[in-house]
Amino acid sequence: MALRSLDIFAPPRAHERVLGRVSGFRDGATLLCIGGLHGNEPAGVMAIRRVLEALAPRRGELRGDFVALAGNRAALAEGKRFLHRDLNRAWTEERLDRLRVEGHLNGHPEDREQVELLAAIEEVVEGARGPVYLLDLHTTSGHGGPFTTFGDTLPNRDFASHIPVPMVLGLEELVEGTLLAYLGRHGIVGATYETGQHEEPAAVDRAEAGIWLAITAAGLVPEDRLPESSVGRKLLQRETEAQPRVLEMCYRHHVEPGDAFRMRPGYRNFQPVGRGEVVADDDRGEVRMPRGGRILMPLYQAQGEDGFFLIREFRPFWLWVSYALRTLKADCGCGWLPGVHRDRGRPDEVVVDRNVARFFAVQLFHLMGYRIHEEDGSRLILRRRRFDEAALVEHGPTPESLP
Repeated sequence: MALRSLDIFAPPRAHERVLGRVSGFRDGATLLCIGGLHGNEPAGVMAIRRVLEALAPRRGELRGDFVALAGNRAALAEGKRFLHRDLNRAWTEERLDRLRVEGHLNGHPEDREQVELLAAIEEVVEGARGPVYLLDLHTTSGHGGPFTTFGDTLPNRDFASHIPVPMVLGLEELVEGTLLAYLGRHGIVGATYETGQHEEPAAVDRAEAGIWLAITAAGLVPEDRLPESSVGRKLLQRETEAQPRVLEMCYRHHVEPGDAFRMRPGYRNFQPVGRGEVVADDDRGEVRMPRGGRILMPLYQAQGEDGFFLIREFRPFWLWVSYALRTLKADCGCGWLPGVHRDRGRPDEVVVDRNVARFFAVQLFHLMGYRIHEEDGSRLILRRRRFDEAALVEHGPTPESLP
């Protein structure tokens, strides 16, 4: 089936929480697709509906389950990113604990949305007949090519690599409370897939292409039996052939509601920018780039806490080095390095004294999987994500019940 454009300028429509489910006759993995976690990003929901329509008559070919959920239904109905708070910045253990104890908290729309969405995801995980994979579909307010981002584990990398668009690492160090990060801590392999500008019809095509490729990546249908995946692969390869394959986030410009932040016009995803370049204005004056690189997700909408991100390209060769270091468990000997301390009670954490280990400490530990860090004076605390094992790449981890 050829991919097709769709008019996404129509008025918002009501969405059920469960957009659809297609269950195969044989056991296998579950692919969970979520669209519309931000209500002004309907392209993912529209692409999901296309795939459900085409996949439902072929359930006999499926091994496992395809499940699709709508994210922020209330915001989708109004075409807004959110009504009270960002639903994709709220998946922290503290907030979830309060939601479980107090129910809908303050009665805000996103409180209800989060409780309902979590219950739907829990049901999917409890009914899974194998590993669970997540594809979280988004779009951006600025124009530019599609890309994926994910928690830096080997299973997540492998899953994202099946979608031939740029892979951006390091988001988890700059943004807290994403749904993807929360589910990743419980053994769900996944990626966030940004498919283009909100109102761009091609964003729906790219989202559909990514879903078909995720279906094959999760093992639900072999790629040679799914012609849509080949069509999707060619589409995405053609659209991103001029972009770098692997990049890393190195700066996030945070925006407060009263900042009067205004992005200057004309910036696109992956556009090169120079150190000191004026890219925006706020109530304090000009906003300049702290260093050179490429811009990502420039903010051209009223709502949002991220003014823009700065990313830098690195060679895919370093992914192979990283894979080798993690497979060999090279981090087991890092406690012998000068200025590096490891607590036996915390095997996935290292503490780096930056007065001693000044050079390349962060880069080295990034390669070994320690990407989440906190600063405590002269100390840098680095943590490694769970389920970061080469053995889990082929079959995926067994997902845990969500507490």
